[in-house]
Amino acid sequence: MTFQDIFKSGFLENVTSVSLLDMVLALLLAFGLGVFIFFIYKKTFSGVMYSSGFGVTLIALTMITTLVILAVTSNVVLSLGMVGALSIVRFRTAIKEPLDIAFLFWSIAAGIVLAAGMIPLAVFGSVFIGIVLLLFVNRKAHLVPYIVVLSCENHASEMRATEFLKGMVERCVVKSKTVQKGAVELNLEIRLKEDNTDFINTLAEMEGVHNAVLVSYNGEYMG
Repeated sequence: MTFQDIFKSGFLENVTSVSLLDMVLALLLAFGLGVFIFFIYKKTFSGVMYSSGFGVTLIALTMITTLVILAVTSNVVLSLGMVGALSIVRFRTAIKEPLDIAFLFWSIAAGIVLAAGMIPLAVFGSVFIGIVLLLFVNRKAHLVPYIVVLSCENHASEMRATEFLKGMVERCVVKSKTVQKGAVELNLEIRLKEDNTDFINTLAEMEGVHNAVLVSYNGEYMG
C-alpha cells in the first residue's frame, strides 16, 4: 500500500458523505427540539421530586439520536453494524414515573424523524404533542382524585359524616370500610368541586368523628 492509497481508503471517503452544513443544521434543530421537550417536561411534571438531570438527558438524547441516524442514513453497511452494536446495550435505571417513558420515546422519535430529513413533521409533531400534554397533564386541582380516611364512633356518626361529605364534593365513592366495636373506618375516593379543602376541618369537628384525613391519590400510591 502506497501513501497515495491511504487517502483513497473508504474510511476517508465517508468523511464527506454528510456535509458540514447538514450536520450543523440537524444538531441545532435537535437541540431546539430537545429544549422544547425539556420545557414541556418541566411544565407537566407532577411527581414527588423533580430531576433536572432527567430534563438535560432529554436534550442530549434528542441530539445523540440525530447524530446516530445521520450516520446510519449515509452508509448502509454502517447501519447494519450500528444495529448490532446497539442491540447489546442495556439500561438498568428504573423509570419511576410512567409519563417519563413517553418523554424518552418522544426525544428518540424527534431525533430519528429530524435526521431523516422530515423537519416539518418533527417540528409540527413535537408542538402538537407538547400542546396535548399541557392540556391533559396540567389539570385543575379539583379534578385530581383524593382519598378521605374517616374514623367514626358508630353507624349514626358515619351516616352524618358521609352525607355531609357527599354534599361538599363532586363525587364520593366508598373504597373500603372497616368496622370494629366502637369504631368505623372508611376510605372514600372523592373529586373536589373547587380547590378548597376546608370541609375536612368541619368534618373532623363533627360529633362522633374521631379524625378525618385527606390525601392525594394517583391510582398507585397515596401521598
